[in-house]
Amino acid sequence: MSQARPVQDRQVPDWPPRLNANGGPRFLQIADALQAAIMTGSLAPGDRLPPQRQLAARLDVDLTTVTRAYDEARRRNLLEGRGARGTYVAAPKVASSPVIDLSMNTPPPPAGVDFDDLLKQGLSQVLTSADSQSLMTYHLAGGSDADRKAGATWLEPMCGRLDPAHIVVCPGAQAALAAAILALTAPGDAIFAEPLSYPGLRAAAAQLGRRVVAVEADEHGMVPERLEQACQREQPGLVYLNPTLQNPTASTMPEDRRQALAGIAQRCNVRIVEDDPYWLLADAPPPPIMTLARQHVLYVSTLSKCLAPGLRVAFVVLPDPHQRARFLAALRSLALMAAPLSVALATQWILDGSAARLMQGIRDEGRLRHRMARAALAGQYSSHGDGLHVWLTLPAYWNAAQLATAAAAEGIVVTPADAFAAGGGSVNAIRISLGNIKDRQALQTGLQRLSDLIARRPDVFNPAPG
Repeated sequence: MSQARPVQDRQVPDWPPRLNANGGPRFLQIADALQAAIMTGSLAPGDRLPPQRQLAARLDVDLTTVTRAYDEARRRNLLEGRGARGTYVAAPKVASSPVIDLSMNTPPPPAGVDFDDLLKQGLSQVLTSADSQSLMTYHLAGGSDADRKAGATWLEPMCGRLDPAHIVVCPGAQAALAAAILALTAPGDAIFAEPLSYPGLRAAAAQLGRRVVAVEADEHGMVPERLEQACQREQPGLVYLNPTLQNPTASTMPEDRRQALAGIAQRCNVRIVEDDPYWLLADAPPPPIMTLARQHVLYVSTLSKCLAPGLRVAFVVLPDPHQRARFLAALRSLALMAAPLSVALATQWILDGSAARLMQGIRDEGRLRHRMARAALAGQYSSHGDGLHVWLTLPAYWNAAQLATAAAAEGIVVTPADAFAAGGGSVNAIRISLGNIKDRQALQTGLQRLSDLIARRPDVFNPAPG
């Protein structure tokens, strides 16, 4: 049988990278450099890497650092061990599932942060400082004093100083949204929203017997005059807004538009639900609407989009004690409490600074991925360079549903505009989520294949028979 390489495998002596004192954990720098060398062809499948002790000596790091780097590279399917013969660059593996899912808005792996280590340390600190039995029993809905104080700390950059008593800890933003609808509206009430809005709003409203009514929006968000006219025709139960890096359009509402909408809420005595999951990921966003009309805004900030979905922790700001009591009662009917272990971990991370480091790593990785999208979708990309998603307007020869179907046939999942439609006409666009694919190379492949598909006309993708 022929072999791709002779037994005397090539070892590349000049591969080991130079480490940057400010470049994050050294083991990740080594793993990233190894991945970059493989992507550029400096290292090829079958190349033998230096023994771990030898590499540690070259880089002037301890053996544990190199061991962790090699373990991380194996986790990425970059290396394989061959017993006493050493460690080798692995041949590319054929994925068991070729699907590249660009449909789910989740944070990307944080740049320069060892998430596994952060999670282990955080849980260790929680278990050291807390009674383990208390983490596995029932808790009052709304969070403990410590959890609400952590929420106030987390929200301070966007909302300023808050009274922790005004904060409710919830098991995710979807539960908070459903509780707000249940507590603050009646069956049959209208919920005003922009024509393109978060699908979870429609799902919760439909289950609870409320109506979502679209109010005209422009490139800056909901049009104030149209909202005021709609309020004169029908008193809404709530107005739903997602003003920062809006899902799905990725637009950020300017401050003067926020002020105008806050003024209407006060004049018409309507309550706004401000769903603001992306504020901390945005580049210098305006202050939330909540800061302009505190008594008329229920503010929701989830950790799912800027830290980790698995935490299932969101903070809701509700200054009015009567409405807060109604909200808590509604929340208890939907989910008795947020998982105590998850909330304790979120509180620990916020108070010890880990959450801020993790979020900065996610921001840095998100910006890098937007640069990748801008390069791959040249001539098509028109979104902002931050956040988790891109809103892509399609050329006239594609429609969004048709493009999504064609992409799925090629193993790429995107979300067409119709998935976000609350009424008021259709838009020929798709949302592309950049964080769900863990591996950058796989993301790059998916973006390039999607760009190539968009550049082809439908009749090229699916020619007529005969």
